[in-house]
Parts: sequence; C-alpha cells; structure tokens
Amino acid sequence: MENGVGERPKVAVVVFVLKGNKSVLLGKRRSSVGDSTFALPGGHLEFGESFEECGAREVKEETGLDIQNIEFLTVTNNVFLEQPKPSHYVTIFLRATLANPDEEIPQNPEPDKCHGWDWFDWDNLPSPLFWPLEKMVKSGFNPFPSS
Repeated sequence: MENGVGERPKVAVVVFVLKGNKSVLLGKRRSSVGDSTFALPGGHLEFGESFEECGAREVKEETGLDIQNIEFLTVTNNVFLEQPKPSHYVTIFLRATLANPDEEIPQNPEPDKCHGWDWFDWDNLPSPLFWPLEKMVKSGFNPFPSS
C-alpha cells in the first residue's frame, strides 16, 4: 500500500549484548528510519527461525561477534509514521553475553547500515537513541539481570 499504511507489520529481533555489569553494545544507524541514532544490533526474523537464532545471526552479521546465554526480555509494538518510510514493527528484545569475552571488539562488516559499534555504560548512554530504545530507557527498563 502507499506510504506503508495498510501493510502488514514486520517482526524485528534486537539484542542487548551485555558486557560486565553495566556495558551494552550499540551502533549508530545508517537507515531511512532512525538515521544517525544509536541502536541495538538486530534485524528481521526470517521464515522458520527462532528468536534466539535470529538474534545470534544478526549480531554475527552486524558485529562479527558470537553470543551465548540468549534470553527473551520483552516485546514492543512500534509504528513509525514519519517519512520517507512509514512502517510497523513488532520488536522482540533479547539479551545475551559474548560467547568469548576475550573477543569483545566489534567489527563493522555492514558499513552501509551502521557507522560503527561500541560499548557504552548503561548509566551514560550516547544520544540520540533510536526512539524505541529511548522509550524503554526513559521508562526505567534495565536489561541487566537482577543480582
């Protein structure tokens, strides 16, 4: 349909890749939606794929990192009405840790989609955040397991 209105929602899977007690992996987006905002690694769920398989695949494709201990956190319903590409996403949020903590330096194999990846302290996140993530942060959401 014209301008995305009337199209079926898409399913996205994004991952809070956690390091230590306070660091999370974020990348600066290159996209028609949320360009130059900081976001989690993730992408579209493929046919027949589990959320965990999708999360691991997307993190590997976008950062070169392998993850483990993948857990479901929450789901959000996000409608993007702004131009140039109105869209509707059901977003599955997962959390995970690095499979090999010694290999914590992310790569950027998709420079057309991301300016680069880095670790950020949860209490000192960069700005601007991609609005679904910003909304979660402002609500008090914390991806780190309770002690």
